[in-house]
Amino acid sequence: MTRFPALIALAMLAACSSQPPSAGGNSAGGNMVGNEAASAAPSAALLPLVIQSRNGARRFAVEVAATPQQQEAGLMFRKELADNGGMLFPMDPPRTASFWMKNTLIPLDMLFIRTDGTIAFIGADSVPYSREPVSAGVPVAAVLEIGGGRAAELGIKEGDVVQWGGCAVPTEKLRTELNFCPG
Repeated sequence: MTRFPALIALAMLAACSSQPPSAGGNSAGGNMVGNEAASAAPSAALLPLVIQSRNGARRFAVEVAATPQQQEAGLMFRKELADNGGMLFPMDPPRTASFWMKNTLIPLDMLFIRTDGTIAFIGADSVPYSREPVSAGVPVAAVLEIGGGRAAELGIKEGDVVQWGGCAVPTEKLRTELNFCPG
């Protein structure tokens, strides 16, 4: 009989957790694959990413959504994003990706990156909470989400080249297996 009060206490603790509510469906900024993931907190390790545009190199420090759970969560429930921050969604193998903004509180630019590193499509200023799919309509190696309007502000356009990891910063000693060196 001593187990019953312990189970009630455990159930009450679970009911009072600070997890965001789950409404099913897909995530903000995640692939349209199903359930929402648990965490909306940024990961500790940031990956350097450089976009070579006509206006020069633009450097970002991005989180990587490597697992299906991280990709489902994306940038859901975030209230802010650093100017040169973002989230990278690697696609291995490359595939046609479709993203939406369900449970995303901030506008985002979605950059769809081909296997040769060029930007195939920019879904600019995607509207928070929208369930309208955003896609390049072609297979991509990755999708990069940055703050809404940043691509235009920095002069980033379709056709610009993206690299990350050690390829993005070859002069820095970087320990990562997430290197993308197109060309």
